[in-house]
Amino acid sequence: MSNPTVVGFSGNITRPSKTRAFVELVTRDIAARHGLSAVTYDIEDVGPSLGPARWARDLDSHAQPILAQILAADVLVVGSPTYKGSYTGLFKHFFDLVDPAALRGKPVLLTATGGGERHALIVEHQLRPLFGFFEAFALPTAVYATDKDFTDGVLRSEAILKRAAQAVDEVGFVLANRSSGRVAAE
Repeated sequence: MSNPTVVGFSGNITRPSKTRAFVELVTRDIAARHGLSAVTYDIEDVGPSLGPARWARDLDSHAQPILAQILAADVLVVGSPTYKGSYTGLFKHFFDLVDPAALRGKPVLLTATGGGERHALIVEHQLRPLFGFFEAFALPTAVYATDKDFTDGVLRSEAILKRAAQAVDEVGFVLANRSSGRVAAE
C-alpha cells in the first residue's frame, strides 16, 4: 500500500457531536497504531449538495473530494447517531450515491451512538447489513456508545474504550494480512 489512509465518516448533522468525536477518536487511534494518515468527515462537511443529489455526479465540487477520499481509503470508520432505531437518513443517502462495487473488500469499522442501551443493535441490524450489501469487510468488533459513556462530549467509558481498542487491533490484523498477500475473503 502506498500512502495508506484511514477515513472516518460520521452521519451526524450537528456540531459539536459525540458521534463525530467518537469516529474521530477511533480513526486517530487506527492511524497512530498502524502508521496511516487520517481524516474524519461528517454530513456537515459534505454540504448542501447532498440532499438533492440523485447520483454521485450531482455532488458539488466541495463534496466530490470527500466521496473520493472515502472510496480510496484503505480503512473506513463509519458511525451514526441512532435515530428511531437506525442510522440517520442523510448518512444512508450519502451511501446510496456510492457504486455497489466501490467498497468491495474494504475494511470498515462500524460505530454508533445513542441515548441508551436499547439502540445498541444498530451496528448489527442496520450498519452491518448496509456494508454487507457493498461487500465491504465489516470488522467483527463493532462499537456502540451511549450518552452516559461521554463526559462533556468526550468518550470516557473504560469498557467502550477497551472495545474500541479491540476493533483497532482487528484493523492491524486485516492490514497485515493484506500486506502479506492474504486478503480477507469476506
